[in-house]
Amino acid sequence: MAATFRVGIGYDVHRLTAGRALVLGGVRIPFEQGLKGHSDADCLTHAIADAILGAAGLPDIGHYFPDTDLKYKDLDSQEILKRACREAARLGFALSNVDSVIIAEAPKMGPYLAAMKEKLAAAMKVPPSSIGIKATTHEKLGDLGKGLGIAAQAVCLLVQIGQSEEAIS
Repeated sequence: MAATFRVGIGYDVHRLTAGRALVLGGVRIPFEQGLKGHSDADCLTHAIADAILGAAGLPDIGHYFPDTDLKYKDLDSQEILKRACREAARLGFALSNVDSVIIAEAPKMGPYLAAMKEKLAAAMKVPPSSIGIKATTHEKLGDLGKGLGIAAQAVCLLVQIGQSEEAIS
């Protein structure tokens, strides 16, 4: 049987707000504002989780973690990512790699990228070398360019390693 490869893309954006910690890629970043959201609002982790779910042909993270359910209030997004990986594995897929970009005017992300890769790799059970993370600005254009929020985009490649549990039953 030939290997099956599946590509997924994810995107997430959250508004910056006072009184919240800034968490990206599972790493707390010192900054005067954090991201507003139901969970910890880690838009990088959300984008990666959605890319994995999409590649597996599954619904997005809102299906699994609805923002109307109080049990997910302030949830650590690494748990969302772990669930996305489990759901893909249940269908017989393994993560090959992820590439992503954070779009933010501030703070500077460079000093935190290696720690993000380590944290995300641990959650996804892959080597850090399987994860790419870049950061860019929005060149002062639009709301992101005005520093009102942070966005992230991610793409992933899944490879089918076995039969899905659904196909077996």
